Amino acid sequence: MIDKQWDSAAHAVSDIPDGASLAVGGFGLSGNPIALIEALLEQGTKDLSVVSNNCGVDDWGLGVLLGAQRIRKMTSSYVGENKEFERQFLSGELELELTPQGTLAEKLRAGGSGIAAFYTQTGVGTQVAEGGLPRRYNADGTIAVASPVKDVRTFEVDGSPADFVLEEAITTDFSLVHASRGDRHGNLVFNKAARNFNPLAAMAGRICIAQVEQLVEPGDLDPDSIHLPGVFVHRIVEVGTDIPKRIERRTVAVEGA
Repeated sequence: MIDKQWDSAAHAVSDIPDGASLAVGGFGLSGNPIALIEALLEQGTKDLSVVSNNCGVDDWGLGVLLGAQRIRKMTSSYVGENKEFERQFLSGELELELTPQGTLAEKLRAGGSGIAAFYTQTGVGTQVAEGGLPRRYNADGTIAVASPVKDVRTFEVDGSPADFVLEEAITTDFSLVHASRGDRHGNLVFNKAARNFNPLAAMAGRICIAQVEQLVEPGDLDPDSIHLPGVFVHRIVEVGTDIPKRIERRTVAVEGA
């Protein structure tokens, strides 16, 4: 029997070195592996290259690592909700590889599936394909690093020619994800919207570390209900069902309106 349970988040992330690359699950603040992120913050790991849909908010999610200036580069599809993200990028402190959301998802899935690259129509005719998209600024606002030109090929689709841009897969040294339930073999079940980028991020990491709210025995999970098989997960930590969960914006109706 392969028991992948670790005793704490701090222990599970203890060998993540400075300069490591990470794929991190979550969409907005839904499904953020906050216990693992905070453990990484506590141990002082720095110069990280992080792949995630976004970077949390100023005081939550990946935003806590960003605020402590532990992140060197972000690969993301969305940069809103975080003023410090904007400030670091525009001041030249942070490198950003801005990637269309669906393309980012497929780059992670491809990396986890052993697919080196793929062609997509997303980004054709824009700086995504043609290059020149700022990745890092100089302090004076000029562009220090720009995105490269990507290969574009024409394929026949439904009898008509169409252009496609080549996108390379993403793999990372580690991945950090959050799941609702998991067993000691690493099989994971995600709750509703928290499924988002978590399975894809898990697949892309050479070592996947999962925090779960509830850890059960092998065989307790219905095989048809498992969203990610344990073959992709290497370490699992139980964090409890009362772990804090934040949302970016709470919207409520005005009584009587």
